[in-house]
Amino acid sequence: MVRLVEDQIDPVAVYNSICAAFSGSVVFHYAVVKKLAGSGKSTTAIEYRAQEDSILELEDIARDLESRWSLEDVLLIRRTGCLAVGETISLVAASSPNSEDAFEACKSGVSRLKKISTIHKIEKFSSGI
Repeated sequence: MVRLVEDQIDPVAVYNSICAAFSGSVVFHYAVVKKLAGSGKSTTAIEYRAQEDSILELEDIARDLESRWSLEDVLLIRRTGCLAVGETISLVAASSPNSEDAFEACKSGVSRLKKISTIHKIEKFSSGI
């Protein structure tokens, strides 16, 4: 499953949507807007803009994860819009009969989301853009 959303991500709804009867392990990773950018500047918010084909890129990532590991389900959620410090940017979740596959799939999904090319970010700093 993949989703592009503007609203906050609800952890309970996420768990309920990915937890399968045969899953022995469910792994979640939430990425959040951090206060300090890589440059050391103080961030106030980040705006994310998705292109029309962003959902296709997310679907490609999900299919790849499902083909590489023994998973019951995988969920990628990517937020768009203007997000304040501390807000959730994205979620990667994987459920599997075993923990190793769930962790590895989640780790790979996080890495792939960081490199997504169809969602652009504009950082807003306390000293201006």
